[in-house]
Amino acid sequence: MHVADLLEGTLGLKVPALAVRPVRRVVIDSRAVQPGDVFVALSGERTDGHAFVGDALRRGAVAAIVRRGTPAPQEAPSAARISAASLPLDAAMQQPLLVEVEDPLAALQALAAFWRIKAAAPNLRVIGVTGSVGKTTTKELIAHVLAQRFRVLKSEGNYNNEIGVPLTLLNLRPQHEKLVVEMGMYARGEIAAYCRWAKPHVGVVTMIAPVHLERLGSIEAIAQAKAELLEALPSAEEGGVAILNDDDPRVRAMAAVTRARVITYGLTPSAMVWADAIESRGLQGVRFTLHAQGRPVHVRLPLLGQHSVQTALRAAAVALAEGMTLEAIAEALTTPTAEQLRLITVRGPHGSLVIDDTYNASPESVLAALNLLAEITDEGPRVAVLGDMLELGEVEQRAHEEIGCRAAAVAHVLIGVGARARWICQGARACGLAPERVIHVQSNAEALEVLRRVVTQRCVILVKGSRGMRMEEIVLGLRAAAESAVEETNA
Repeated sequence: MHVADLLEGTLGLKVPALAVRPVRRVVIDSRAVQPGDVFVALSGERTDGHAFVGDALRRGAVAAIVRRGTPAPQEAPSAARISAASLPLDAAMQQPLLVEVEDPLAALQALAAFWRIKAAAPNLRVIGVTGSVGKTTTKELIAHVLAQRFRVLKSEGNYNNEIGVPLTLLNLRPQHEKLVVEMGMYARGEIAAYCRWAKPHVGVVTMIAPVHLERLGSIEAIAQAKAELLEALPSAEEGGVAILNDDDPRVRAMAAVTRARVITYGLTPSAMVWADAIESRGLQGVRFTLHAQGRPVHVRLPLLGQHSVQTALRAAAVALAEGMTLEAIAEALTTPTAEQLRLITVRGPHGSLVIDDTYNASPESVLAALNLLAEITDEGPRVAVLGDMLELGEVEQRAHEEIGCRAAAVAHVLIGVGARARWICQGARACGLAPERVIHVQSNAEALEVLRRVVTQRCVILVKGSRGMRMEEIVLGLRAAAESAVEETNA
């Protein structure tokens, strides 16, 4: 990208002379700015990026996208103001630029849509991934499998919203052959907007679950919002492909809203890409037989838990649609890196094994994590530390109680963390877990205190809760306790 592209994408100005000034990256955190970057001053709930424009310019930003009328930053290199109405070309050739727009976020999105068209090679194929559960792991595994044959760009981390999707598109370069974009959603119309910018050819839907139910009101509304990805796909004749979960009736029904070719995946032969002979090997992963194109192939998947087979089926279906052979796919599925695992294991005190699944939580993902906990039989007693699941609306009490009932069948000790977790504890007691083995606390600090008392031998500890519960603090505390014990032993 060059400054000329920046101005054309945000203001519609064509200034070929500025093509001599390269743009290194587009960033939204002034602390990450390096010489040659463009800083976008976004206004958030806690901070306003306009307060850090001066910091970005001092760090070497070639331009900052700011709200019209933003005062010149103090103690920063002088900058030339550019808007759609004025263009001081001579100054712009030499100085950093303040690109004035009505809305910096809208300008970021417009620039991303512009760059998606300009930077894309003719053979670029864009894969969009959405669903209530499993988006990030699916995105990672799809990118991993495709990368065995193609040059792939993917969303970093969980860059799946109105900011993250544009930033992903702005990393696109002409050499990329596949772009894998994760698409999250809080409201109707958001995924449709992402599709206008990204222009996906392939759409993958994982499953529909009551996540963000407080915002959308019903599971049907959630399904309609996710289906926006499929509605945006090109026709089958134009290369559009919809990858749908045959085991989820709401996802399967989305075949009716797309013009694209449909490929289904699932755990029964009714799906076009399916698996059977699933064998969990605990921390060594899962083995299964993958069936597609009328042929079986055996797969050793190093992801944890039987639910990971569905993730592998999504990646396989995409790779088949993009022309990879079944054998090449099976080989690629044996080698995902730690980035794809998402369920990270670390050692805690007294030789305990800690399963860090603190990224987020919904009823379906917590059930999957508890099923994984049940599969680990050689690490001693099982401890489940479960936090609140947020944004479940009117089903939240029932959902938490159902999680508690499953925990009663799996865990030797249950620690519920947070106000809603009292329902998890109620459900566990009602389903037979001894009351003295069910402990409810309000904070992560209290949970760590309980763990210090109950973890006195080798065991396996699952830690999981919604993002807002910040339960990674518990994992960090357990790791610190283990490291402290090692230091004392060595001393």
